[in-house]
Amino acid sequence: MNIFVIGITGRIGRLLADHLSGRGDTVRGLTRSARDQAEFAAAGIETYVAELGAMTPHDVAAAVDDADVIVFTAGSNGGERRVTESVDRDGVAKTIEAAHLAGVRRVAVVSVFPEAWRERRLPADEEYYFAAKKEAEVALTHSGLDWVILRPSLLTDEAETGLVALGPAEVHGQISRGDVAATLVHILYEPRISRKILELNEGDTRIDVAVSRAGAEPGRTENGSIRS
Repeated sequence: MNIFVIGITGRIGRLLADHLSGRGDTVRGLTRSARDQAEFAAAGIETYVAELGAMTPHDVAAAVDDADVIVFTAGSNGGERRVTESVDRDGVAKTIEAAHLAGVRRVAVVSVFPEAWRERRLPADEEYYFAAKKEAEVALTHSGLDWVILRPSLLTDEAETGLVALGPAEVHGQISRGDVAATLVHILYEPRISRKILELNEGDTRIDVAVSRAGAEPGRTENGSIRS
């Protein structure tokens, strides 16, 4: 496949790019510096240098061009509100519009568990981050695209295990970024996973099996009715 990754310089985005290019897929992405571009070029990955917040939907459409799927892994991680708005909310909105403009039907977004860190007293900017993520999810589900939303639990840099828990609702715990990236690869190759929100946690099921099971579960049509 031809896959465009928005957030390719992030830890999940880079791991995803490595997985996909290792399979022989064409991987492209968005970077913010020529130095990053040179690093990716050395790995055979084409990148487009631009700042997402400064791009118009038409700019994004020109970058994604003939992609089969756009994967949005960018995130502010609960920083300043203006960055959260620019990346987590408006960045997804631009991606949706760009997908329509470029004729790209499939969009996958890495989001967040709604109840993440609910046991803590979060600063206002982090609460705003969760609200922005939810706005982005709503916009994507109303887009008419072939969308997938993946909500990983607390991210770690532990080694990839290849074992996960994946479904419409999972317990919030933690999961390695490597396992998130590996799960995304399998989701992109599972056409039955369409217009679904999936939650991802560490578990005891092989990733390929977990994704296959998620694909076999009923989804929803564009008007919200259940389909088998």
